[in-house]
Amino acid sequence: MTHSPFQLFEQPIDRINTNSIKWNKYKGRDILPMWVADSDFRVPESITAALHQHVEHGIFGYGQAPERLTELLVERMKQCYDWDIEPEWIAYLPGLVCGLNLAVRALTEADQGVISPKPIYPPFMSSVRLAKRSLSVAPVTLQNNRWRIDLAQTEVTPESKLMLLCNPLNPGGTVYRRDELLALADFAKKHDLYVCSDEIHCDLILDETARHIPFASLNEDAAQRSVTLIAPSKTFNIAGLGASMAIIPNPDLRRQFIRAKAGIVPDVNVLAYTAAQAAYENCQPWLDQQLDFLRHQRTKVEQAINAMPYLKLHPIEATYLAWIDASALPVTSPFKFFESAGVGLSPGADFGNSRFVRLNFACRSDTLDEGLRRMRTAIDELGQTK
Repeated sequence: MTHSPFQLFEQPIDRINTNSIKWNKYKGRDILPMWVADSDFRVPESITAALHQHVEHGIFGYGQAPERLTELLVERMKQCYDWDIEPEWIAYLPGLVCGLNLAVRALTEADQGVISPKPIYPPFMSSVRLAKRSLSVAPVTLQNNRWRIDLAQTEVTPESKLMLLCNPLNPGGTVYRRDELLALADFAKKHDLYVCSDEIHCDLILDETARHIPFASLNEDAAQRSVTLIAPSKTFNIAGLGASMAIIPNPDLRRQFIRAKAGIVPDVNVLAYTAAQAAYENCQPWLDQQLDFLRHQRTKVEQAINAMPYLKLHPIEATYLAWIDASALPVTSPFKFFESAGVGLSPGADFGNSRFVRLNFACRSDTLDEGLRRMRTAIDELGQTK
């Protein structure tokens, strides 16, 4: 009997009735949930074991960041990304989205503005709106078959004070190369902008010719004007526990950030710290296997989508999210069209372009195969009715 090399990620796990946002959205309906960035993979056993040990202890009082977790984060940034950071640069957060919102409020005044990529992960733009700051757009365009910020078309106003960056890019999956990041750093220096870099997908690099480079690691100027947001949540599927980190080399920016957090943003809960520490200490072999599986899934998605009429998918360098161009599809809403065919994708409108949809392929092979089959069938039937 042969075993799949990906059996860790092919386990049938029923997520109905587990209070899962992803799966509850279509509960009771024959629609495959392939939307929010939440994988269907059971977490590594080391994380489960650490959580069990903590639960068995039976006390869940106020906690603080374990010294070992901070040591692991410092070690990981050096080993994986050749970035030397200091423990005091780290501010722990109960989620990355609150980090985006804190950065906007801490690094800009009420009369200042923020530059955001577009299309982009929705909390980028909502963080600006909720803080009542003015928004300028850095258009994300297709350049040499890769989605990138077009600096030549980026709007800068006299009020602009902060630029938001997403690397790897969500949506789009681009891993910015060093020369591209240096151009962004020069742009920030020229216009005297702070930079908040969301790097939550940094561990999920699928293109083996690419390497994640933290924006703040480029040079001292980039470091001193930056806030870097990272987390083990997407990497190890522990987003529901809530443990994220802001790395802020500049002491003045760090004080502003922590001051904005005080009394509003809660501390990270003790189980989240436990899970994060176990993830960074023991789970690299599991991550390596997951990356192999995601590369397999990515190849399947790219080939299947690009074989369908009307659709186009450009190479996915990172993340488990496919940003599908459905602009040629002769329907009013690509999202509603595929939802009616039994595939629940993320609507492109949420990211800034309603002619796209985003597909999450961090699921079992049979789930992905069925989702792609339903999409192809719907398109074929559309062609027959024309």
